[in-house]
Amino acid sequence: MGVIIIKENSGVPKYRQIISSIEEALVSGHFKRGDKLPSINSVRNRNKLSRDTVLTAYNDLKVRGIIQSIPGKGYYVVSENTNVTQKIFMLFDELNAFKEDLYNSFLSTLGKTIEVDIYFHHFNNDVFSKLIYDNIGKYNYYVIMPANLKNTSIIIEKIPQDKVYILDQSNPSLSKYPAIYQNFEKDIFNCLVKALHLLKKYKTLILLFQEQKQPPGMLKGFESFCKMNNYNYEVIETLENRTPKKGEVYLIPDDRNLILIIKKIKINSLLLAKNIGIISYNDTPLKEIVEGGITTISTDFNKMGEQLAHMIMNKEQLQKENANALIIRNSL
Repeated sequence: MGVIIIKENSGVPKYRQIISSIEEALVSGHFKRGDKLPSINSVRNRNKLSRDTVLTAYNDLKVRGIIQSIPGKGYYVVSENTNVTQKIFMLFDELNAFKEDLYNSFLSTLGKTIEVDIYFHHFNNDVFSKLIYDNIGKYNYYVIMPANLKNTSIIIEKIPQDKVYILDQSNPSLSKYPAIYQNFEKDIFNCLVKALHLLKKYKTLILLFQEQKQPPGMLKGFESFCKMNNYNYEVIETLENRTPKKGEVYLIPDDRNLILIIKKIKINSLLLAKNIGIISYNDTPLKEIVEGGITTISTDFNKMGEQLAHMIMNKEQLQKENANALIIRNSL
């Protein structure tokens, strides 16, 4: 008798019976990691099934990470963990404290039977495309953080549309996909409006904007605010040769440059919130403490992770905006 047992008129789809038979064989020890499974043709012929039925079952086990196919050789067991019901491919731009919060919230909301593999493209188009192309067909769902990379829609469209979720940044070319995202243009404008009473004592607003990493909406929202409120403003790419002066407010999107501007302020004997100000992007516990507290514009990354998990588990094809808030502290 073969390992795979098919019962007629059981009410259970035959591809599901194949999956259950292989799972039971793994639990009993009949199959172990490294073992070769019966070929698709042998299962088809022995049980008088269609090839598509067997292939559907094997593909289910494949995307769950239980088996893998080796061209010209067949299917082999790579994991004995039958508790994994789904596998998710998660592609981030980079890892930092707030994205770690997002990731941990996502994992804890999903539950233990869903396995997540995380990758990073580091704002590199070649890395982005290679990671996606190398993993097509290996996962149930693909969570992709495209950042502001160019032509990502051309690469992402190689994945079935109902398996893709866009995270954090989106753009018109990706509008057909479900997403949970930040509206950077609206958020930075609205948060600066809320800080207007504190900004009035400063002469110039300065945005540190690195086109490769920061979303274009951030620049648009910043410029719109400054023009509407008749503020002098500058947009700079680096702090390297910058000497901060009295009357300036720096809007800093990343933590490395936040530390650098604080050091420069101290070196030049300036007083934070007295004659110079800082607004940082993305809140962390450390920013509550540094220099008596750094004012931030930030989304709720824990909520973003939770909502993303619920969207996937409920198979929701929605686009949700994750709102930002201004957190006023001593740096203004």
